[in-house]
Amino acid sequence: MPDLLGERVGFVRRIGLFQATAINMSQMCGIGPFVTIPLMVTAFGGPQAVIGFVAGAVLALADGLIWAELGASLPGAGGSYVYLRQAFQYRTGKLMPFLFVWTAMLFIPLGMSTGVIGFVQYLGYLWPGMSQGQGDAVGLAVTAGIVVLLWRRVERIARLAVVLWTVMIAAVGLVIIAAFTHFSPERAFTYPAHAVDLTAGHFWVGFAGGLTIGIYDYLGYNTTAYMGAEIKRPGRTLPRAILFSILGIMVIYLLLQIGTLGVVDWREMLDPHSTAGSSVASAVLERTWGRTAADAVTVLILITAVTSVLTGLLGGSRVPYDAARDRVFFRPYGTLHPRHRFPVLGLLTMGAIMAAGFLLGRHTDLATVIQLLTTVMVLVQALAQIAAVSVLRRRQPALRRPYRIWLHPLPSLVALVGWLVIYGYADRSAPGRHPIEWSLAWVAAGLVAFLGWARAEREWPFGPKRISEEYLHGADPDAGAEPVESLPEPN
Repeated sequence: MPDLLGERVGFVRRIGLFQATAINMSQMCGIGPFVTIPLMVTAFGGPQAVIGFVAGAVLALADGLIWAELGASLPGAGGSYVYLRQAFQYRTGKLMPFLFVWTAMLFIPLGMSTGVIGFVQYLGYLWPGMSQGQGDAVGLAVTAGIVVLLWRRVERIARLAVVLWTVMIAAVGLVIIAAFTHFSPERAFTYPAHAVDLTAGHFWVGFAGGLTIGIYDYLGYNTTAYMGAEIKRPGRTLPRAILFSILGIMVIYLLLQIGTLGVVDWREMLDPHSTAGSSVASAVLERTWGRTAADAVTVLILITAVTSVLTGLLGGSRVPYDAARDRVFFRPYGTLHPRHRFPVLGLLTMGAIMAAGFLLGRHTDLATVIQLLTTVMVLVQALAQIAAVSVLRRRQPALRRPYRIWLHPLPSLVALVGWLVIYGYADRSAPGRHPIEWSLAWVAAGLVAFLGWARAEREWPFGPKRISEEYLHGADPDAGAEPVESLPEPN
């Protein structure tokens, strides 16, 4: 029945540029920088940790340009699923989009679980006597509450995201202002001896770990690409929302990182049980404006944490929907709520994995969850999308491309090197946790699941390849919109 009804049961394009940028920025910022500044300092061993945020910004920009071209050309629900399906269907059938959805069902909710972990960390500033068990219970309750909030129509959530985005900007802005009213350049820019020794192996291990944390902090610039079927004029809106959100967050992060290091001695951040190590933004406010201001801003940070998880799960839960509707993933994921039009099973599954990831991080550490989600993401999403841009330009040269990557293939090469550094150093950055081995095991399990699914569905390699080029021949969703003149193709 859903296939016969078509657009009537499908998504509706209701989200404009401002809402799309707010959704991206809410997911990008969230709790991330408030909990990862001490992790970045630990990785680099000093205030030179700012290098990690700069490197993360460069990788995010390079990768964001890839998302911008793919999202504008193929604006469907599911983001990477759509891009990999279109690019690799000619040789491997539905293998690549299936593997992407399989891995996304893990790395997206793991990313959201870090927001809940950060929420509990900062709650500990307001509730100093909170026990491990109480913190676990709070995190699970927050996870369940977010799923309940998402049980409604998307346009209502988009309006809510704009309100929460305002709270996020207020929280970050207050921390930055407080930091620079009591800023010490000597504290921020006095580096330890040999802090940037490019010939030392430990520097590159720290750099790789810092790059992983940096790109984790920027993740979310692609949130609305997962919602491509719900974006107004996607050829214009998606590239602008991606680039505007990356540039805006880049400025915010650098000010936040440098300002924090100018107030709190970096050595204090090395102790994860100290206030500077667990809730560094609260420490900044307490030392500058006093305890009352610190308490108030900590509340805003808690709201920001919920915002990032809400918007991330909103976009991520759309990933398996389009795949299931196109018979590229398990069919039950292709059902929308009859009244509110959201993917029910995708939301519930990711909510459950998010709860499990939260408990994993609480009983190991935050860095473990970050390393695991990034290594899983690199294999099937990041590297495959870099290839997908070139493959699609060759396979579908007539495809509408409202935006084309600036200076292609240079951004693709920058992104490729960055992702390979993250993956190659993952085990050394997280000793004893084996993120590379776990990522390979998860992908291998996905291959087994694909073979079982393909046999049941009689798909390649147990049936014919089914080539679908609906974006090449379909209607233009930007019909009537002017070209994206502010994002020209220079080459």
